Amino acid sequence: MPKLPRLNAKEAETLLLQSGFILLRTQGSHRIYQLDNIRVIIPFHGSKILHPKIIKQVIEAIEIDNT
Repeated sequence: MPKLPRLNAKEAETLLLQSGFILLRTQGSHRIYQLDNIRVIIPFHGSKILHPKIIKQVIEAIEIDNT
């Protein structure tokens, strides 16, 4: 498996919005996006790089949407 890109929360948000996800709500420092029955939660903590598991979740959600 290729290495995952290093993304911060703003970059992940941009990818989700370009794929058609909408912002459902904000709860604390987390933003929840949804498209059909796929939900993705992104933690916004400054410009920190997201954990690889979260990046993997974002990429898989985008890939599921595109198939």
